[in-house]
Amino acid sequence: MNVEEEVERLKEEIQRLGKVQDDGSYKVTFGVLFNDDRCANIFEALVGTLRAAKKRKFLTYEGELLLQGVHDNVEIILKPTPAAAAAPKATDAVGTS
Repeated sequence: MNVEEEVERLKEEIQRLGKVQDDGSYKVTFGVLFNDDRCANIFEALVGTLRAAKKRKFLTYEGELLLQGVHDNVEIILKPTPAAAAAPKATDAVGTS
């Protein structure tokens, strides 16, 4: 699996484990992600994949290097997809003729 594929898988796992926010983003803590059995089986280097996703601006978190135990409560935020951010509001669909 190359880096791009791993980043895509990471996005899927954050959506699975995280909580959706009002703006369409997803939030999960590093500890939840790190201690998940499925993630442990998918990612050989979770921290490296997180850094690659952060560099590509798919997600954000405080700090550069996350360590198990020390940074378990650091929130990782998967930014909303452009499609989710551009979704029309219910009031936009109402026509005025």
